[in-house]
Amino acid sequence: MGKPFFGVVADDLTGGLETAAMLVAEGVRCAFVTDAGAVARVEGAEAIVVAQKTRVTAPQDAVAKTRAAAEALLAAGVERLFFKYCATFDSTDEGNIGPVADMLMELTGAPYTIFCPGSPELRRTVYNGHLFLGTELISESPKRLDPLTPMTDPDLVRVLQRQTNTKVGLLAHPQVSAGGATLAAALDQQRNSDARYLITDTIYDGDLANLAALTRDCPLATGNATIVPHYPSLWRASGFLSAERHQANLPAVVGKGIVLAGSCAERTMEQLLDFEARYPVLRIDLSQTQDAAAMIGSALAWALPRLENGPVAVTTSSEPASVAASQLRYGRDGAAKLAETILGEIAVAVHAAGVRRFVVAGGETSGAIVARLGVRQLNAGPYGGPGIGIATTHGADPSAFCLKSGKLGPLDLFTSALNDMTDPGARA
Repeated sequence: MGKPFFGVVADDLTGGLETAAMLVAEGVRCAFVTDAGAVARVEGAEAIVVAQKTRVTAPQDAVAKTRAAAEALLAAGVERLFFKYCATFDSTDEGNIGPVADMLMELTGAPYTIFCPGSPELRRTVYNGHLFLGTELISESPKRLDPLTPMTDPDLVRVLQRQTNTKVGLLAHPQVSAGGATLAAALDQQRNSDARYLITDTIYDGDLANLAALTRDCPLATGNATIVPHYPSLWRASGFLSAERHQANLPAVVGKGIVLAGSCAERTMEQLLDFEARYPVLRIDLSQTQDAAAMIGSALAWALPRLENGPVAVTTSSEPASVAASQLRYGRDGAAKLAETILGEIAVAVHAAGVRRFVVAGGETSGAIVARLGVRQLNAGPYGGPGIGIATTHGADPSAFCLKSGKLGPLDLFTSALNDMTDPGARA
């Protein structure tokens, strides 16, 4: 096998797994790892996704971890890099999208890069540089209340410009939708005005295809995962990837199953209610007076006997008022860390008790749990739709994971994902 051609650095594990699953569905031999050190041990891959928990860490930490991942990918022979972040452009005025992009531009020597967060399938669209969730500007949607990255400005040119000294421009929809020479001329016009960062309008899937064609040969692109499936066919046509399409086969995993939810997204709350119609759900209130050890002990005393009879869910997810109370008590970062610690320790304990099927809701939660379990590499199965990516660990006693963005997935995802893990044919 030759060296990998495509490398992805993702700012959380849920989006990273989704990206890997999309590449697998396109017949690409794709490895999924959770730290830079694991890249050198990958063999036989055409693409490597490095997914790390960097979305809401301090900017300098996000830059350092992403640099290590990118350098490892480039050392492995990767010729195209992609920085993957959320369709809702989750960030603050300090970063982390801008600072990470600044570092990657310097590292790759890219003359420009696009910022393409749009996901038309999920109605996350960008028009005139403004981000919409369905018919609502992001600043009028529930994302304005996000406990970690509240999005209160819909103008992504402004949002990104506050994070970087590099000039930010816009590739507007008339040119994006036209594609070809028209789009290339719009890019040249923006670059002639010294804009090296280009927010891209995206309304339809065809817009993503046009942007992929525009950036086929660029050493760096950035965006949501949805543009990624448009690259392999372009690279195959150019001889950069093998014409042979690889088919991934995951093993059946039949151990006990659990849902661990840390996301406070509205969709996660709905999915928990759907799961609760069939199985037990324990809600941990972080605003209560118990310390972490007591909360973990109580949760395990509740969960372990019930797991003998079927899957259960344990969640720290709460409504906005409860989240605000927890943040008032522990601080914003402290409340998030407490939730991750509790769910991570529960994951370790239930794994020791025979749980091998994990559905995890929330990007930060997924990162914490996978790290606490010591998982550094996963085999990704093919993409099953927004929020549906299943992967298994290596070895004779594999565990299966569905790492789900808090905002995504069908209502019955928790139940269906646990069931799919037992039947590889259901994922074919």
